[in-house]
Amino acid sequence: MNEHLEFNEKIDEIFESLKFAKIKRSKFVRFMEQQTDPYIVLIACILSLRTNDITTYPATMKMLQLAETPEEMMNIDQEELAEAIYPVGFYNNKAKQIIALSKKLVDEYGGKVPNSIDELLKFDGVGRKTANLVLAKGFNIPAICVDVHVHRIFNRLGIVNTKSPDETEMQLKKLIPQKYWINLNTEFVTLGQNICKPIKPMCPFCPINYYCKSNPEYQNI
Repeated sequence: MNEHLEFNEKIDEIFESLKFAKIKRSKFVRFMEQQTDPYIVLIACILSLRTNDITTYPATMKMLQLAETPEEMMNIDQEELAEAIYPVGFYNNKAKQIIALSKKLVDEYGGKVPNSIDELLKFDGVGRKTANLVLAKGFNIPAICVDVHVHRIFNRLGIVNTKSPDETEMQLKKLIPQKYWINLNTEFVTLGQNICKPIKPMCPFCPINYYCKSNPEYQNI
């Protein structure tokens, strides 16, 4: 069999296995899955950086009670926003970034979030992870959002051998069929939060353990 076709078939099997495993998603992941407004995806993702979902979800809800658009957010008092999003990591800095970002959107982009990764990366506090999530969830543009979970799991699987999330993103773009890009982050974050944890992963319960290097019956892909 052609090696490329065989690889794609096994990737198909991995995504099918995750789909039918129906691992419980966190409230924040479910919230993000429902979003189609790129601005809300953007500011919620900024809150989530270096913060677990249990903390991020209620903070996001409180933030959105104050403002849901760039025009509203740019006029919110920074201390008030910081208090609302506490105790997310770096809450004071994130409040400052979100307000400044909102003002820049209004002043330079007519209040619209740009649908270009190059433009998104011009905003303070926005890295490739956040920019790609905005493209995928906010604009339905194929993009691979790589966070620590995605980076860890694809290295554990042996699909990539990379040192950083950005490097993982570039490799996955070459390897993973585009049809999976938009939902890749959701599936693998959920797996990483519940089963393929950084410490003491629950390998016997993993729906894709058959394809992992940790499995004695590992099928090299």
